[in-house]
Amino acid sequence: MSSTFSATVNTKPFTRVLIANRGEIALRVVRACHDLGLTAIAAYTTPDSDADFVRYADDAWLMPGNGAAETYLDIDSILTIAERSGAEAVHPGYGYLAESPEFAQAVIDAGLVWVGPPPAAIAGLADKANARAVAREVGAPTTRGSNGPVENVGDALAVADEIGYPVVIKAVHGGGGRGFRTAASRAELPHAYESAGREAKAAFGRDDVLVEQQILRPRHIEVQAIADAAGRILIGSTRDCTLQRRNQKIIEEAPAPFLSDEQVATLTEATENILHAVGYVGAATCEFLMGDNGTLSFMETNARIQVEHTITEEVAGIDLVAWQLKIAQGESLPESFPAPRGHAIQFRINAEDPAQNFFPATGKITALREPAGPGVRMDSGVEVGRFVTSDFDPMLAKLIVTGEDRQQALARARRALDEYVLEGVATLLPLHRALVNEPAFADDFSVSTEWLQTEYVPNFDIPASTPGETGPETSSVDVVVEVDGHRLTVKVPKELAAAGNGSAVPAERPARRLRRKGSRRSNKSAELAAPMQGTIVSVEVAAGDSVSEGQTLAVIEAMKMEQPLKATREGVVSDVLVEAGASVKSGTTLITFAS
Repeated sequence: MSSTFSATVNTKPFTRVLIANRGEIALRVVRACHDLGLTAIAAYTTPDSDADFVRYADDAWLMPGNGAAETYLDIDSILTIAERSGAEAVHPGYGYLAESPEFAQAVIDAGLVWVGPPPAAIAGLADKANARAVAREVGAPTTRGSNGPVENVGDALAVADEIGYPVVIKAVHGGGGRGFRTAASRAELPHAYESAGREAKAAFGRDDVLVEQQILRPRHIEVQAIADAAGRILIGSTRDCTLQRRNQKIIEEAPAPFLSDEQVATLTEATENILHAVGYVGAATCEFLMGDNGTLSFMETNARIQVEHTITEEVAGIDLVAWQLKIAQGESLPESFPAPRGHAIQFRINAEDPAQNFFPATGKITALREPAGPGVRMDSGVEVGRFVTSDFDPMLAKLIVTGEDRQQALARARRALDEYVLEGVATLLPLHRALVNEPAFADDFSVSTEWLQTEYVPNFDIPASTPGETGPETSSVDVVVEVDGHRLTVKVPKELAAAGNGSAVPAERPARRLRRKGSRRSNKSAELAAPMQGTIVSVEVAAGDSVSEGQTLAVIEAMKMEQPLKATREGVVSDVLVEAGASVKSGTTLITFAS
């Protein structure tokens, strides 16, 4: 591989495309390839051997190894499959190696077409410190912060002391909200610094972080752009991605609502100038924060297609993935894209359990009925019988709903979410169903990036009524009966349903809603068990320590995310049964407490 990164891409015609990704984005690229008459080649792991992206691809090759590190993050393994399969181009999707300049350069050095921006542009923008410098040079709005990566926690403290708290610590390399922490005070910064670096290292292989001034109660606004090799840059739409939990987007919509024409002009001009400055080619998204006073600040540029590209496609009437492929073949963009029309909202259907502090969920999908009808699009990567593991990202599917305006899109979203059935694995569906009826989101849009996890979720609980979605097992089940020709859904004790003569059938439609808490569930167990399969990142207590309710006892990493494990009561630690670096299964006892 070259010691330096190429500033250009080797656009040329091709017919065979290797997709270096999995799940719904791999299937999305397969479909784009077929629309253009190209041959789609899937690279898959054993657990995905019967996945849709493998089944619908024209050719498929098994990747040896387990987990992301040995498969989709292994450059040599992917290039070996590219050679064996006769691929002429590589599309990286998003995540994994999509923003790796080393991977892009390796693809080009192998004589293949890289469906993405030049490696030098990726390197320049993936380094968030350099991206900030570019933004400042072209006059884009920016916040105060470190001029580059901080070398250690001492340097981080010095920068924070100078710019003032609160601050954010974020990974220099990568994206998707991983390697991002906040610190409201000097006392909080060391832990945030270490945690951000650890998570960045696990997700992107680099632990460099920078420190920036935190904008309080911001909205997260972004601009979708695409550029061709001749230097033409077109804007698809703005998007709002404010509803987040732990910096992971939950709901996105396009165009971003409640922006002035002046704000839209500032955002689009900054995006165009940043991409021109680095000689960008391909799809890109520039992300900004907007304070509650309307002040805009550049955050980062994602040098890839994004999860939420779908909503821009719906309102702009364009196929962004197809354009990625056409640009890589040397085709030029048109003079303009259609002006955005209507409104689109995307819901990420993640395998996370709202009833268990949103821990990643695993299991077998036992029932699945996806919504349909006017304005409904599903980008899904799962089906009945699929085993969801902790080896990869927790996103199972995306529900995209489009209407003539935001009100119609929300109405269709309510209908679609009520139709959606996914059982066997806990998901975010109950949360989505509640949010589309929440006035702060649906009406006055008074939300911020912290609102969901700090204000909304703590005040809601989840009734355990639909098996497999969330919550502990209940003593009753829903059954459908007919009374004098009238179809009714009623609750009956499980024992009665099990002893029935078969005249009652399980209800298919979930009726789950988040509701205000009357009282919190509490776990008075004398032990702390692993809530999912994963790796212990750190243990924060020792035998003999007294702990208080809510105190972090350990941190576990699963699905590329760190999850703090907290005490549910006061007590004294009796024994610590694991150490940092240990791999554990769900249910493994980690810490015991004195009786």
